[in-house]
Amino acid sequence: MIPTQVGSATTVAEFSNSMVYAAMLALVAAMIAFAVAFAVRRSDSVDLRESRRALVAVQASGAAGDAASRALESRPQPPPDTRGRRAGNIGLSLSWLATILLLVAVITRASWAGRVPWGNMYEFSVSSALAILLVYLAVSVRRDLRWLGVFLIPLVLLTLGLATTVLYTETQQLVPALDSYWLVIHVSMAILCGAAFLIAGTTAALYLMARWAQGPVKGPVSQRLSEIGQRLPAPVVLEQFTYRLIAFAFPVWTFAVVAGAIWAESAWGRYWGWDPKETWAFITWVVFASYLHAQSTAGWKGRRAAWLAVIGLATYVFNYFGVNLFFTGLHSYGGV
Repeated sequence: MIPTQVGSATTVAEFSNSMVYAAMLALVAAMIAFAVAFAVRRSDSVDLRESRRALVAVQASGAAGDAASRALESRPQPPPDTRGRRAGNIGLSLSWLATILLLVAVITRASWAGRVPWGNMYEFSVSSALAILLVYLAVSVRRDLRWLGVFLIPLVLLTLGLATTVLYTETQQLVPALDSYWLVIHVSMAILCGAAFLIAGTTAALYLMARWAQGPVKGPVSQRLSEIGQRLPAPVVLEQFTYRLIAFAFPVWTFAVVAGAIWAESAWGRYWGWDPKETWAFITWVVFASYLHAQSTAGWKGRRAAWLAVIGLATYVFNYFGVNLFFTGLHSYGGV
């Protein structure tokens, strides 16, 4: 319900929360629409059985096997599948609606708090969900990513669900050490990188599933995963998409870590103190640096690089949730 007393702080807070719940409802509808679109999507393989036989025939250990597999992946692809396009368009439209609602929620939360809305884990989570949607929709303007919505929207819903049930807290003023313009610079970059890393980690996992679909099927679980993998874009397309996202996000993450160190010197009198948040931010940096290095190293492209991207996402998520909930540190997100 739209509040009648906009000037009341409590009413503004309730309005912000209502916008978050409305966005979640729109995302549930978007997820259903994306699921319908994905379900009727045909396999991107011209002849899957032939592809499987050829892949098994060239399977070998070392770089030779990977090179042969990548050559198969690079074969000409069939024309785009138009089935499910209407449902996919509905999903995208609902995602845009949810994004607008979340943006209103973040702005009104900031108005209520009288500062940038990143003072606790609830605010950070809602802003992160907004960033994920913005990155996804921004890329969707130039590329057809309807197939990704069914995998990505549930992650956004999970983030918002945790925010509203486990992490919710009333707004409070920042401690003096954190009341700085560096909060805007450092945290905004971290939120943007987190969105890119989440999408990249998701597409890396889907790459592994698409590669699985090209191999022999053993058992009902493998059959089900293979059926999902057949509806994904070609593995080489997923690999390139993952690489471009990480190549974009990695220098921004590097800047965020450096900015955090500069902020720490002005707030706490040292650039680096191996605080749990700092340590895991550095671990995340190392893993994604290893991924980028693996992409330029013979024998480490393909599955190995994809696993590095998945591990990198896991380290970021642990830095996001695990460090904040299970460790005590100087950062403002150390408690809920």
